[in-house]
Order: sequence, then structure tokens, then C-alpha cells
Amino acid sequence: MADAVCRVLRDGKVDGEHATSLTINDSINSPFGPTVFNYIFTQLSSYIASNKGIVIVTFTKSPLFTLELLKSRGIDVGKSHEWLRVVDCYTDPLGWKGRLKERRVVKNVSTEGLTNVGLCKDVRKLDELFSLILAAGKGLVGEGKFSVAIDSVSEMLRHTSLSSVASLLTNIRSHGAVCLLRGSESDSHIYSVEKSESQVSSVFWLLHSDLHDMKTAAACEYVSSMVATVKPLITSSDALRDNIVNLSLLEQNYKRGRFHASLKRRNGRVRVMCEEFSVEQSVIKFTTLTAGENAVAQSLVPKVQFNLQLSDKEKSDRAKVVLPFEHQETGKSVQIYDGRKSLNEGTHDSNAALPPENMQKHEDSGRGEIIYFRDSDDEMPDSDEDPDDDLDI
Repeated sequence: MADAVCRVLRDGKVDGEHATSLTINDSINSPFGPTVFNYIFTQLSSYIASNKGIVIVTFTKSPLFTLELLKSRGIDVGKSHEWLRVVDCYTDPLGWKGRLKERRVVKNVSTEGLTNVGLCKDVRKLDELFSLILAAGKGLVGEGKFSVAIDSVSEMLRHTSLSSVASLLTNIRSHGAVCLLRGSESDSHIYSVEKSESQVSSVFWLLHSDLHDMKTAAACEYVSSMVATVKPLITSSDALRDNIVNLSLLEQNYKRGRFHASLKRRNGRVRVMCEEFSVEQSVIKFTTLTAGENAVAQSLVPKVQFNLQLSDKEKSDRAKVVLPFEHQETGKSVQIYDGRKSLNEGTHDSNAALPPENMQKHEDSGRGEIIYFRDSDDEMPDSDEDPDDDLDI
């Protein structure tokens, strides 16, 4: 199932759509979000190395870690400059090292000597970060399509507002993205607007949901076409409720877990999938659930069906219902039933004085009837009645 998510990201968007996007959520109860992110990144890299490009924005790891990760998964990084670009937001996120270099306090701001690394000098300026991502992608594929990976949206939210981060994610995956560029250092209020169609085919990011409120998690999921959540196998409340000895079972949450994914299809339907995984020496392995367990996961999503057509029986039953104040073209004069007498004068007069619960029901298999009793003569007349019909005007 995780491989299905990777294939959707690999296939990317079609013309006229926004880029395919994935939010990966984790928490302290199952802290395997980075492991899942690395798995998806390496799988996507093996797909992309042959025909596309990928840009990874690193906040929590150095660019050298990215190359070592690819090597450990058996991916040849000798030609990574042809399909990989790294936007380094880890080495100098706030530009402090750059200012120290200008004062000759430090000799060099190291990026491990990698030629395919672009240094972001201030992660608080998301418009410049967006420009770096687009420039890195264009440097790879020209006018083609590329994918974007962001290893931690939570780190971005430490330095800037939720609205700015949500706007960046939307611009990355949308068409006709607009970027504001400052004209010059002296003209601080002059901006130029650069509009270009997004070349991003797919984008995915990691969010530590327990570090943020529900509004933040909802905003990230809102701009996503897929949501994956890493959950523990056993919750602490279950262990405490069953037996204090079962607390030892909680240790399994640091070796195993569940991977829940919701994929929105192009027809609007949402597919829910669930897998178990185990982690050994930073290598994650997924195990498909049994048919019964998967059926339970599928049942978590409410299924709503709409029948827009009536059956023959429903049409026949509807035709038999006599609506109030409806003239049935029977040749008789039109009479308005006011609740005090029946349209059929001789039929219901004997029952008019009886209370509704004691009135004898007249069964008619071919017709339906609605009987209404006015509470009192002081009640306002219905809309079809003329309250001034006794006046000679």
C-alpha cells in the first residue's frame, strides 16, 4: 500500500490539475514519520533517476545525509547531479553563519562541497525559498516536470506563520504560481511580479502533528490530495485499561506501527488503506493486512450513496398520493378543505366529532389521504384561503 502511494507520486499530475501532494503525519507515540519519509523519498528517487528530477528541501538533515541515504538504498549517486537538487535549509537557516563569514569570524559556510546544493540563507523568507525551489527544478529538467520533497513542515512553522506556509505549499502545487521579487535593496517597497506555470509534478512533506494544534494539521491536509498517518499498534490507554503488565507491549510501538493512508481519486472517491510496518536498523518493511483487517479499515470511511432514479414501485406509490388542496380533474367543483369538514360531505360527517385517535380508519388500497384537524377557529387560515372572503368588495 505504501508502494501505491509512491506510484501515485511518481505518476504525478495530469495537465490542468494541481500537483499530486502528500502529507505524512506522525506523533511521539509512533515517531516513524522521518523513516516513512525517507522510504518514500528513496523509492521515488529510484523511479525518477531515469527520466525526471527531484528537489528535496532539507530542514532537519544535512545534504550529505541525503546522499548517504541514497547510497544505503543501493541508488547510484555518481550521476545524482543529473536528477537531484538539494535546497539546504539546515546549514544556515537564519543566515547567522553568513554574517559571521562577512566579519571573518568563520572561514567558510560549508555545504559539504556538493555541486547540486543551493543554500537558503533565511528560511523566514518563503518567497525566496519558493524561488530557490523553482530555480533548482528548472536547472534539472528545463521546461519539464519535477517532484519536490520537504523533510519537515514543522521546522518551517517554527520560523513563520501558518498562513505563509500554507501559501507556499499551495504555490508549489498550483498552476500559474505568483512570486513577489524585491526590485533592489534601495527600493524596498518596489516589487516585481513573476508569473509562471508550475512545473511541479508531485510534492510531499512531513508534519509532526502532535507539535501543532488541529488547525495547523487541517490546513496541511486541506492542500493535500493524499494523507498518510503513522499510528502506534497499541495505545497507552488500552494497556492501562487491560493490565499494568501489558505496558511492556508499548515497547512494540518503537519497533512496529500502522500506516494509514487516504487517497483521493479523480472521481472524488476516497480510498482508505492500512498496512503494518516494522523497523530494524532504520530500514522499514511493510506488511499487508489480512482481508478482515483491511475491511475494518475500509469501514472507517462513511459511504454515502445517492439514487437519482425512482423504481417503478416508487413511481406508482408517488402517483397514488393525493396532495392537500390538489384538484384531480375529476369533474367536481374545487373545494378547499379547512380542517372542519371533509371534502366528501357524507363520508366523514359521522366521524367529525370524534378525536383523531378514535377515528375509524378508512382503508383504501389504491389511494392515500392526508387528514388535518385545525386546533381552533382562531388559528390563522392556510395560504390558499382568503381571510376576507366574507367581505363584499
